[in-house]
Amino acid sequence: MTLTRHPVLQDIALELRSGELVAVCGPNGAGKTTLLRAIAGLLPGARPRDPRRVAYLAQNARCAWGLTVEQVAGLGRIPHRDAAEAPVTRALQSCGMLQLRDRRVDRISGGEARRAMLARAFATEPEVFLLDEPTADLDPAAAQAIMRLLRQTAEAGRTVAVVQHAVDLAIRYAHRIVVMQAGRIVADLPAANALPALANAFGLPFGIDPQPRLLPNDDRDAPH
Repeated sequence: MTLTRHPVLQDIALELRSGELVAVCGPNGAGKTTLLRAIAGLLPGARPRDPRRVAYLAQNARCAWGLTVEQVAGLGRIPHRDAAEAPVTRALQSCGMLQLRDRRVDRISGGEARRAMLARAFATEPEVFLLDEPTADLDPAAAQAIMRLLRQTAEAGRTVAVVQHAVDLAIRYAHRIVVMQAGRIVADLPAANALPALANAFGLPFGIDPQPRLLPNDDRDAPH
């Protein structure tokens, strides 16, 4: 695939399956966002996807209007051409935003606004979630909660693919990790086996870090 005369994606073959949370990882400029947009049917020449079945959350997605959090989540019902309230309420609850439903989205924190945009995707009730950096701007506890939610969503039968720069979150919560480098998929592995490939892609060593660190609330029940 070539954009503005520069090759972006090369020799790509990727299967997304229901029941799996797939994290797409790799260095900046590796083609992760372009891959997700291609899957979503948003690139020139791509076949459009049914927005009732496929929800896409763009990197750094924001709402510039003075809408309430609930109204932003309600935008997820547009593909269905209805104003159903129950899916919106469930989405706000899932994303931890129910208590902020009446707040204007331009007057809350960046992390809270990010979760409001994620609630919009959940309100659509799609079969496939394509989420570009869904934990960007989130504090550590919120990031853990969202990744846990996405794993649970996948295990409930949905297809979930995320671009994720936080490698520790990807390893802990994803079922599979797809590693990209220079527009190519260089590894597609179970998350528990992906660290060497990730280290190679980022040009970093890996091993046991003896330094104290924050642990997730669900550490005793962690997937890996």
